[in-house]
Amino acid sequence: MKQPISSDTREENRVFIHRILFAGLFILLGLAMLMVRYWYLQVYSHEKYITQAENNRVKLISDPPSRGYIYDRNGVLLADNKPVFTAMLSPDEVKDPKRTLALLAPIFNLSDEEIIDILARIDKNKNDPVTIKIDITDEQMAQFSERKPFFKGVSIQSKLTRSYPYDELFAHVIGYVGRINDKETKQIDKERYAGTDLIGKIGIEKYYEDLLLGKPGYQAVETNVHGEILRKLESTPPVPGNDIYLSLDYGLQKVAQDQLNGRRGAIVAIDPTNGDVLAFVSNPSFDPNPFISGISFKDYGALRDDPDQPLYNRALQGMYPPASTIKPFEGLAGIHYGIMGWNDTIYDPGYFSLPGDSHRFRDWKKGGHGTVDLTKSIVMSVDTYYYKLSYQLGIQRLHDWMVKFGFGKDTGIDLPNEKSGIMPSPQWKKDTYNKDWLPGETISVSIGQGYFLATPLQVANATAMTASLGKEITPHMLKRSEGAAEVHPIDKPTGEIEFNGTEADWLKMHNAMEQTVKRGTARRIYTPRYRMAGKTGTAQVKSIPQGKSYNKAALDKRHWDHAWFTGFAPVDDPQIAIAILVENGGGGSTTAAPIGRALFDYWILQRPNNPILPPTPEELAEIKTKKAAEKAKLDAERDAQEALEKQAEAQEATNNKPDAE
Repeated sequence: MKQPISSDTREENRVFIHRILFAGLFILLGLAMLMVRYWYLQVYSHEKYITQAENNRVKLISDPPSRGYIYDRNGVLLADNKPVFTAMLSPDEVKDPKRTLALLAPIFNLSDEEIIDILARIDKNKNDPVTIKIDITDEQMAQFSERKPFFKGVSIQSKLTRSYPYDELFAHVIGYVGRINDKETKQIDKERYAGTDLIGKIGIEKYYEDLLLGKPGYQAVETNVHGEILRKLESTPPVPGNDIYLSLDYGLQKVAQDQLNGRRGAIVAIDPTNGDVLAFVSNPSFDPNPFISGISFKDYGALRDDPDQPLYNRALQGMYPPASTIKPFEGLAGIHYGIMGWNDTIYDPGYFSLPGDSHRFRDWKKGGHGTVDLTKSIVMSVDTYYYKLSYQLGIQRLHDWMVKFGFGKDTGIDLPNEKSGIMPSPQWKKDTYNKDWLPGETISVSIGQGYFLATPLQVANATAMTASLGKEITPHMLKRSEGAAEVHPIDKPTGEIEFNGTEADWLKMHNAMEQTVKRGTARRIYTPRYRMAGKTGTAQVKSIPQGKSYNKAALDKRHWDHAWFTGFAPVDDPQIAIAILVENGGGGSTTAAPIGRALFDYWILQRPNNPILPPTPEELAEIKTKKAAEKAKLDAERDAQEALEKQAEAQEATNNKPDAE
């Protein structure tokens, strides 16, 4: 007989069934949530996580090309590539870049400004590695290696960077490379610059950037969870940049810089047969190497604030009154327009006055030169002759003629940021000052003063065209290029200056300039060893009132006249044309002309058999060590002076502070 189920048993069964149902529902709900999550990960977010998974295992790393080398015409290496250790940060692997950089600062000597710059670059590009420090030292490498486990996402890589072995000697020509800035980032092709931190900033490095850069390659590598490379899977090799050979000559460049040593100025030498630039010097110069990895604010400030302006390219951008160097070109204008021939003469009493005007435009020689023809006007640099010639020419014809020699416009040289100077005209003055041209202004322009401004490059180029009997010349630096990239042809003399005279007129001007060296204003540099043509010039910096005389001793040195010399040699077969400008150097015949003689002597007499060769690596290292010691000494003196000045300021502030009541 069955026993009746008690109420307690029924209650226990009911609770048990409820528990089973609740547990079952909980399990089903958990399974449903798991399935939804699984669907989300495997289907909805498939692309995202498959990419992350691949990135954890396989990475595509850009392989930057080596930058093309730069040589002089004889194969002397002017811009080298050297391997350096570079600290890199991968933003996708670093959770807190700001904190990481703060911890790295004492290791890599990062300044606050550098950290701000790095963070800004990270914010703008969070996918590609960012450079922290270029060319880290062995000591920095050791310090980082000890702490490497604490810096996930930071690595040390070996990269090629630029090196300029001759420091300031070619700085204004070669220029330098530097880190790509924000403005450049927006303009460049990012694929071509993949893995590359540097870009040409000035000079040849900037002008031929596309040629020197090359094309990057890529490497597919397998990495572990820490981002360390385990093995290479495949690679596409980079294409190196083109090597380029410049027309510059190391020896002539060295002679030119040595001649200007300690003086502000510029020297340009050109081959009149083809426009090759043989020397291009601006002094003082600067060492471009610190700009590669990032020059300090302190060092850059010292260069920027230097009153001698070492960063200023005087040869390319310096605009100066060309003074009497223009007289050979202007004299040919008289022939071209049929105003004054070789046998026509004027009488020079020592001054010239415009008709109906009592103002006297004075010749440099008190009492004048008497009877003067065109040849004598060049040989003795007779100002009065050109006062009268320009008055008859008029400013418009004078302008139109001088433009043919390249004044008032770019020469077209393969360097960036060339200044065009000023060859004034009535329209130029109207556009610039909204004023009419005055007759007296033509007189000033006729002797290379007044509004007339020219660069040393323009004067050298005009002289080269005169030496080549009027052939139009485009000065250029590039001699040839070797590599995969296509090179545009270099401009060669293709035409001639439109001239109503004959070849004999050009040769007579050659003779007049040769006589200037033999018995005229440049006679101090005459030599019988070869035939030399030249023209001196002395450009007034501070105007002298009417009736007053020039008193050099009473003037500040920076108000002294600029010294010019231009010329070519040998006269019978011109191989080199030069222009020399010495700022505040005084007379062209005493200061600039001897420099010209030194350049001619080297190029014609010494170079063929005994050229100046660059120092050996050992000698170069010794020179650099000596320069570094000198710089350290100067920096220490500067720091000490700044400390004294701050101390004096603090003391003065304390002395001026009112006493407490």
